[in-house]
Amino acid sequence: MGLRTKIGVAITATAAVVSVLIGLVVHHRTALNQLETARESLDQRVVSAAEDHAAGLDRPRVILNPHRLPEPLRRAVDRGRRATYLDRSGPEPTLWAATRVGDDVVVLKHPYTRQIRNLEELDEVLWLAGGIGTALAGVVGVALATVAGRRLNASARTAERIADGDLTARLRPRGGKDELARLIHAVNTMADALAARLQAEREVTANIAHELRTPVAGLVAAAELLPPGRPTELVRERSHRVRTLMEDVLEVARLDADAEHAETDVRALGELTRRAVRAAGSGEKVEVRVVRDRLVETDARRVERILANLVTNAFRHGSGQVVAEVDDGVIRICDRGPGFPEQLLSHGPQRFRTGSRAGLGLGLTIAVGQARVLGARLTFTNPPGGGAEAVLDLSDAIRDVDVDAASSAPPDDGD
Repeated sequence: MGLRTKIGVAITATAAVVSVLIGLVVHHRTALNQLETARESLDQRVVSAAEDHAAGLDRPRVILNPHRLPEPLRRAVDRGRRATYLDRSGPEPTLWAATRVGDDVVVLKHPYTRQIRNLEELDEVLWLAGGIGTALAGVVGVALATVAGRRLNASARTAERIADGDLTARLRPRGGKDELARLIHAVNTMADALAARLQAEREVTANIAHELRTPVAGLVAAAELLPPGRPTELVRERSHRVRTLMEDVLEVARLDADAEHAETDVRALGELTRRAVRAAGSGEKVEVRVVRDRLVETDARRVERILANLVTNAFRHGSGQVVAEVDDGVIRICDRGPGFPEQLLSHGPQRFRTGSRAGLGLGLTIAVGQARVLGARLTFTNPPGGGAEAVLDLSDAIRDVDVDAASSAPPDDGD
């Protein structure tokens, strides 16, 4: 049940309860007032009738010494009291009044039907007014809840966009100082602060990489001049690793700045996958399955970069056989390892945050950035059977040619 429905139901229920309570109070007070007025009127008449009877004058509607008298009224008269009593035991309610004059009992009675009918009509009016009031309250409640719900939904969608990495997302400020206005201001302030911190982090990282570029290049060149030996191999390996890390950081900086642009041509996806696997140095360790090959118009270098990073990540964090499957514009890289961390599945790859001790998270961050440049979709899942699966979807780049069908078509004889 959504917030709008909950608020609407709550306001409607509250209005209904208030209407019922007001109706009960009005009904009760009206009934008491009617009965009190009728009793006073009949009591005055029985007093006048008693005076007339004492003077020897009996009015036509006066009943003397009746055989049937309501028991509560009879007990009151026997005690010498003047009393009134509403009798509801008969087919029609009747109001009685009685008093004793000497040895005689003077009695008057009057039908109470009109008062009961008036009370029933009042109840109908109260029910109608209560129903209309409840309906109006429900409509107003739903309208207010809808306005509030839209603003809350907009806040939630903006927060989700920010969580997904869109740091330009903002909520439109609205007038007022209510809780929703404060929420909008807080979300926008949070987004500004987060964007500023991330931008500062990116600038610092990129500046450090730029400053280290020349020294690292000199270090690599110097390592090549060292005499052969095990220490030299270790120095060369570490220097090349530092250079690779620096180049990755610079690539991430260019992707963050949207300075990368795809240069496309038409390629067979199966061959692109095989080249990427070979480029990762894992040609013999990765099983490449081509279920259905397609021609795609894309930037081959960037696709190979993405796949090479995915394969490298699969070997670094996974275990067992790594499979690269090509099927109709979609490439899947699967392994049998422990799977991707929950943080990565929820928020995507983040630089310097991997959820494990190995790696810095730059490889998958670069893969996501390059996929964004290509206009492709790169998703990460943990299949039910175990392991990890990265899916690069290039379906939008397909150029409507089945490679297998094209290769099996008969050649054109020409003129």
